[in-house]
Amino acid sequence: MTALPPRGRSAAAILDDLDRLSRDDVDWRSGRAFSLAYHAGPDVEALAELAHARFAGSNMLNVAAFPSLRAMQADVLAMVGDLLHAGPAAAGSITSGGTESLLLAVKAARGLARAERGVERPRMVLPTTAHAAFEKAAADYGVESVRVPVGPDFRAVPAAIEAAIDDDTVLVACSAPSYPQGVVDPVAEIAAVAASRGLPCHVDACMGGLVLPMLERAGEPVTPFDFRVPGVTSMSVDLHKYGYAPKGVSVLLHRDKRRRSFQAFSTDNWLGGFYGSLGVLGTRGGGPLAAAWAVMNRLGAEGYLGLASEARAATLELAGALRERRGVRLLAPPDATLLAFGFDDADAFAVGAALARRGFWVDQQSPPPSLHCTVNAVHRGVICDFLAALDEAHEEVRRSGSRAEAKAYGRAE
Repeated sequence: MTALPPRGRSAAAILDDLDRLSRDDVDWRSGRAFSLAYHAGPDVEALAELAHARFAGSNMLNVAAFPSLRAMQADVLAMVGDLLHAGPAAAGSITSGGTESLLLAVKAARGLARAERGVERPRMVLPTTAHAAFEKAAADYGVESVRVPVGPDFRAVPAAIEAAIDDDTVLVACSAPSYPQGVVDPVAEIAAVAASRGLPCHVDACMGGLVLPMLERAGEPVTPFDFRVPGVTSMSVDLHKYGYAPKGVSVLLHRDKRRRSFQAFSTDNWLGGFYGSLGVLGTRGGGPLAAAWAVMNRLGAEGYLGLASEARAATLELAGALRERRGVRLLAPPDATLLAFGFDDADAFAVGAALARRGFWVDQQSPPPSLHCTVNAVHRGVICDFLAALDEAHEEVRRSGSRAEAKAYGRAE
């Protein structure tokens, strides 16, 4: 156990310790991490750090005291809403990340169903590819998670979702794209199913909410996924992913204010007066919001188009190379910038461990046992290096027959 130092230490010594502590961290700025971190270049990172530092001590608990945060929040919500064609009636909130956005989407659907239909044993229907945060929402808010199988292409099956709906269903969810295999669900068909039963439909676009609009602008075919689709009632988009903002800032958008109202919490049952919050958290520093606002204004539509094009090109380069490799299976053609692959002749998790020893971090997932790459703009110049390391790791594991347990996607330590 480490106790507080008896006296304060010098800033130089502390910074030296931070450098030492981070010595073994993955080098994400050089594209060695195909997960967890996103890099749009040193100039964008420097601006984000300055903006974050300038507002780190401000508090989003009550933006009446910080009109700067209120203004930046309105700007960010408006910019994301415009990209997703949310319309003038839309209402949103800034959250700490995709997990909180999904928690609140489920909470809002539960509240709406209680108010309108008196549902006391709520259920939500979602494909097996929907993010793990939905399970956290199920546990936290007492909503049964009903998972339905996906098709052989790893896309949600609208008919299976429809068959799983009953009178206690409060929400239908889908992804654009799903995290595990990187494909966009048939949002229009799923939203139509939800609408026909009077149910909200949430589209988890935490990974694709900024990339897909840019790919569409670049002329690529994009499966309809946003508020232009009738029946889509809420969407989540992470700005600390392909928005290239620092952790943690995400957007949750609803089609209208009434739907958003059910994500809120309020009480006066204490001696401190009225307390209200749209989010899970109370106090939140303004740094992440300010950094996101700064980065979005710095990059603009042209900058995001360039970054999305770079990330997409790197994804297609990687996918094409994986298809050509003997013993390697691409699980699905990538619809955006995520992909997963497995092996016919080697243990996927052992290959992942061998890659880590070579300085590359990839996610490990199952079923089926596979490796996962979240490709962003920084990877445009490192695909060849990654493939060389992958070939070495694959051959090492194939020859040795070694096996390994999967590394966890998230940890509770």
